[in-house]
Amino acid sequence: MYKIIPVENGLDNVPGFCYDAVNVGMRKNSEDGDVAFIRSDVPCDVEARFTTNKFQAAPLKHYLRYPEGFKTNFLLINAKNANAMTGERGIADIDEIFGKLSQKIELLNPIMSSTGVIGYRLNQEKITSAFDMFDLNARNAEKTARAIMTTDSFKKERAFKVELENGESFHIAAICKGAGMINPAMATMLCFVTTDAAIPREDMKELLEEATEQSFNRISVDGDTSTNDTIMLLANQTNTAYDKEAFAEALNRITFELAMLIVRDGEGANKVVAFEVKGAATLDDAITASRALSNSLLVKTALFGEDPNWGRIASTIGASGVACDDSKLVIHYDDLLIYSDEFRELDKEREEKAYAVMKQERFTVTCELGMGDASYVSYGCDLSYEYVKINAEYRT
Repeated sequence: MYKIIPVENGLDNVPGFCYDAVNVGMRKNSEDGDVAFIRSDVPCDVEARFTTNKFQAAPLKHYLRYPEGFKTNFLLINAKNANAMTGERGIADIDEIFGKLSQKIELLNPIMSSTGVIGYRLNQEKITSAFDMFDLNARNAEKTARAIMTTDSFKKERAFKVELENGESFHIAAICKGAGMINPAMATMLCFVTTDAAIPREDMKELLEEATEQSFNRISVDGDTSTNDTIMLLANQTNTAYDKEAFAEALNRITFELAMLIVRDGEGANKVVAFEVKGAATLDDAITASRALSNSLLVKTALFGEDPNWGRIASTIGASGVACDDSKLVIHYDDLLIYSDEFRELDKEREEKAYAVMKQERFTVTCELGMGDASYVSYGCDLSYEYVKINAEYRT
């Protein structure tokens, strides 16, 4: 059997990659960087999934112009500007930026990723000024993880060492950012995964899709899907070790743990709640009902107020359009029965217990529809006054 061992210091654990971040003045009054890079010593395979938002940002369109199965050696990341809705000029700006960087370093199919405000072209002068400040041989995981944040209140990183039964081992590490505009229809805001494992290219696509579906595709903060959502897997294959089952579990754990950090860091959020729908007629029904609950503003505000108002849960399921019947519906908060055909009203004792459940930072809302065998779990958070404040002041 294999062992998956959590290790500290994030990206620092994966040999063959360098990374650093600097501040060029786009992120004002901050010690954190606003332009970062991840560089591979050797050409590495790359696999990515992007937002299904129809208005994909320029960096995504730039990536998709490369032929399928391409290799890369450089990823450039900037904060404060999404380079979205900037048309063909936005893509040309990326080419011009890499043209200047190529005068300093040999580039192979360089990739750019951006996060920030929509509707403005990149400030080429500021971004390219970073090239004279970068230490291209640095391994500064802390600075890189912090540089990609926007409204995040803390950095998000995870790393594992995977020990195989034959004594070999490989590493996998990731950083991500996200706190608002989280209703991923593929992935999170930004997530970059690196590994030295000898993973075949075909496995990269398969396992990244599976991991994304089990993690980032199941979370919601506010029901909004970004123009820039990206998850990217970079594999330099500098290690001979690989086991598909072990790699899949490690990747699933990394993406799930990072997704839970995003929900926990939801702008102004205080609670992480799992919405489990069971007994749905079809898987599509289970997904629809579960995601409706994680996105509902009324449900989110009830969570914030710690109000065990099961009516908001029931009405959201009914409005979602799935097959359901109020005589078959059963709702639990953790293990506490909240609603059933027999107990349609909360008595004082159960209501007090419900209050106690909702005061927890993490709990589960389980809804048994009684219509079939399909089930699905998604994850959300509460909606607080702070969320409104953060987003009302986003550009100021």
